[in-house]
Amino acid sequence: MKTSSLHPFRVIVAKEISDHVRSWRFIIMVGIIALTCFGSLYTALSNFGSAVKPNDPEGSFFFLKLFTASDGTLPSFLVFISFLGPLLGISLGFDAINTEHNRGTLSRILAQPIHRDYLINAKFVAALSVISMLFFALGFLVIGLGLIIIGIPPTAGEFLRIVFFLLASICYVAFWLNLSILFSVQFRQAATSALASIAVWLFFTIFYNMIVNLIAKAMMPPETAQVQYIIGYQKFILNLLRIAPSQLLNDAATTLLMPSVRSLGPLTMEQVHGAIPSPLSLGQSLLIVWPQLTGLIAATVVCFGLSYASFMRKEIRSR
Repeated sequence: MKTSSLHPFRVIVAKEISDHVRSWRFIIMVGIIALTCFGSLYTALSNFGSAVKPNDPEGSFFFLKLFTASDGTLPSFLVFISFLGPLLGISLGFDAINTEHNRGTLSRILAQPIHRDYLINAKFVAALSVISMLFFALGFLVIGLGLIIIGIPPTAGEFLRIVFFLLASICYVAFWLNLSILFSVQFRQAATSALASIAVWLFFTIFYNMIVNLIAKAMMPPETAQVQYIIGYQKFILNLLRIAPSQLLNDAATTLLMPSVRSLGPLTMEQVHGAIPSPLSLGQSLLIVWPQLTGLIAATVVCFGLSYASFMRKEIRSR
């Protein structure tokens, strides 16, 4: 017997995507991100001549300069994504559950023959789909405009590096999306969940670096310390900084968009001696940033798991 009914999960995902795309907050965030994208592209193109230097190991990677170059007036595309990306994720998830609960629509939805986990899974998949489409659209827009203005097509290696950079950025924003969904499950009021999400974002953006700087100043070794102790100290400070999701994204994006980066930690003179300054292959760059990418994915999965478990145990009463 043939049926024309759609799967409930697909119906909820399509409805959520439609609500996100038509909402004013999403339109405002897209406008802000698009303006900053064009601004960073303009600064990269205006500084393109000075960014490509002679004897530069990255001189052949023209298109990667579009995402990292800046003349100092505006930050690069990478900086804007790391700063505005969390706000996009928070805006799409801070009221995912509590607004439905306050309106009384949550109990009506769950009264239907729909599994409870379909709802929260669809909320996450819909928001992640919107974020992915937006980021790939902006990334390909930068590639297209760069192709028109520069007149040189990107190589396959450059294109793959940009794609992996966009995927890392999506994982980064997905972490903040899941964190805001978690607060949406925990708090009844949407304003409270939004403030909690923004508070965590401000902590890692502003205050966390101050705390790490204080720890680094207090633990700074003397000038007469042994090399192994100094290297251990630097690795410890770097590991503290990498607790922040923005640092993980910056490490991953820097290595992917700058092929000449050979290490993200301190190197001894013995390790540097004899090294030829040449760009790494994409596979070698991915090996360097694999711990950072794994950390971003793990943080996203942990936040989603906590929000999933909390929602499955949450008591839903009709108002």
